[in-house]
Amino acid sequence: MLNVLLIAGGLVLLILGGNWLLKAAVAFSLRLSIPKIIIGMTVVSFATSAPELIVSVNAALDGFPDLALGNVVGSNIANLGLVLAIVVILSRIEVRRSFYITDWPMMMFASVLFVGFIYFDRLLERHEGVIMFVLLFVFLVYLLRFQKTAVVDDLPEDDVPVPIYLSVLFLGLGAIGLWAGSELLIRGAVDMALYFQVSERIVGITIVSIGTSIPELAASVVAVIKKEKAISVGNLIGSNVFNLLAVLGITAMITPIPVRDPAMLSNDIFWMLGISFLIFPLVFLPRAMRLDWRHGLILILLYVSFVYLTLT
Repeated sequence: MLNVLLIAGGLVLLILGGNWLLKAAVAFSLRLSIPKIIIGMTVVSFATSAPELIVSVNAALDGFPDLALGNVVGSNIANLGLVLAIVVILSRIEVRRSFYITDWPMMMFASVLFVGFIYFDRLLERHEGVIMFVLLFVFLVYLLRFQKTAVVDDLPEDDVPVPIYLSVLFLGLGAIGLWAGSELLIRGAVDMALYFQVSERIVGITIVSIGTSIPELAASVVAVIKKEKAISVGNLIGSNVFNLLAVLGITAMITPIPVRDPAMLSNDIFWMLGISFLIFPLVFLPRAMRLDWRHGLILILLYVSFVYLTLT
């Protein structure tokens, strides 16, 4: 009963946190004249990736490296196969040209870099974590300096600038709500999973990763409802980049992360690479620069297949 209450309370906090974080993102984009897709890839992505960071660092320090890796790999798969699928089923999304110029290439580069680091020696070392984090910093500088004027953003007519103190308040409340909600959800879900004697890797790749992807889902669904679709696309792509370069980068800098379960290298990372790559052709087929419910169904089917094959 306690686990059910923890999961329910976590979901409520995550939905509230997603709404508050969206308010802050829109307010900052208006005040700073920064396109919302960049705000989505920085402020929103960092806050919604905080649960992954907390879980991965704690898991690695507590001696559960496969939980740390599974959390991030599973979250990246869930962000595209589950969260993006739900978003495009709810509402068609027109994709901006920054998707194929910077966003998708950076996500694929970060994914391939991560796989290259762990595939041969089965270890993510401290210096590799430094390389990943520095790469993220360079990418963010590039976004803020060069892509700011390249991305055209049509602000809804009802957007009204709010005082800076309210923007900061919404940002703080959103981050706290997402973090606390994820903590409650993960604690309840993991305790429930351990009760059924599920392995460390499977806990990380399924239950924990879905739990830590709930912030992305909450923020993205709220964004779609409020017609802030630029934030939902930028948030998901940015969160995957953050998960790899920031979450695993910082975790590896604190303590090296070994791969103990061979299935991580023979199965999970290839699902992550495959679904990340698939987004590119989906954006151009059957109609260029658009994602709709048909793409969502394909992604959902792939994600369900991934979970089924992982659990069997």
